Amino acid sequence: MIVGIYFNIRFKSDYKRHLEKIESRLKASDIECRLVQGVADIKGIDILMVLGGDGTILSVASECAVYDVKIIGINYGHMGFLADFEPEQFDYALRLVCDGKFQTERRSMIEIAFNNKVVYALNDLVIQRSTSGTGFSNTINLRAEIDGSTVDNYSSDGLIVSTPTGSTAYSLAAGGSVLTPDLEAMIMTPICPHSLHSRPIVFSDKSVLRIFRLDGNSTLNIIVDGKVVDTVYDFDFVTVRKSLRFVEFITSTKNNFFDKLLIKLNIWSK
Repeated sequence: MIVGIYFNIRFKSDYKRHLEKIESRLKASDIECRLVQGVADIKGIDILMVLGGDGTILSVASECAVYDVKIIGINYGHMGFLADFEPEQFDYALRLVCDGKFQTERRSMIEIAFNNKVVYALNDLVIQRSTSGTGFSNTINLRAEIDGSTVDNYSSDGLIVSTPTGSTAYSLAAGGSVLTPDLEAMIMTPICPHSLHSRPIVFSDKSVLRIFRLDGNSTLNIIVDGKVVDTVYDFDFVTVRKSLRFVEFITSTKNNFFDKLLIKLNIWSK
């Protein structure tokens, strides 16, 4: 077995101490260890140990899905919804890897197609008005169709399409519901809609969503898992469907989704 180690760049000032400890423990268990410095280093490993926050995990999640690499996340970030282990559980997480006695959880991804491009998201797709430079635009007008039936026309700042994993991210902040990770569903959440009736829509992940542009006078940003992947001036439609790919996380039997939800969102803590 080959285990890769990936650090948040802001955490690298302290990574040597952790790296030495990880390498020593893995070597004692006859497990090869590699330092991963980018997505190009992921191919060929079996498990990727990520020390960082949600953004760090999202930056490598799609590539891990391509090469069937399991992720074990240790939260050294702010929120840490995707990392199943906190810093105080570092030794426990390392022991699980060394012993090979761990359980995994598969998280669904979405496939996003537009203008002859295909990209994948673990968290969400955001189609949003541009707010900078000469491309600045006011509200944008979009129409959403699910399996060919019109859901609504939206005059808004944009739309968020989220997986259950991403439902606790931007979608939640925009008023969307929380979906438990095991649901076979997606959620579409309008951003600041100019409407009294536009609300988030939860729908089956067996469905196909198409988002059409109703005006051609504004610049749109296509944002996938928090990164702008394109700035577009025209498109016929964006198609969103469940991907055949998935991300597999090594999980802790000590953690519960609802406990994590309450603690991370500061609603209640023990």
